[in-house]
Amino acid sequence: MTIDEAISELEGNETNTRFQRLVTICTAFFGPPRIEGSHYIFKTPWRGDPRINLQSEKGKAKPYQVRQVVRALRKLKDLGG
Repeated sequence: MTIDEAISELEGNETNTRFQRLVTICTAFFGPPRIEGSHYIFKTPWRGDPRINLQSEKGKAKPYQVRQVVRALRKLKDLGG
């Protein structure tokens, strides 16, 4: 999967993205998460925002977190990732 494919899959689908799918996408581009309780925290190659801190809500990803991942993927693409 490319960054563009991941962005296309997530854009406009903020309210219907499964949490595990979002974790899979983040793991593919940012490496394995650090898990603290119910929070999945991904390390990014930059400091500050957009940070990636995911938490499931009844098996679904929270809409603001999907938008956060899209922003991070775009920034990664701009950096040449």
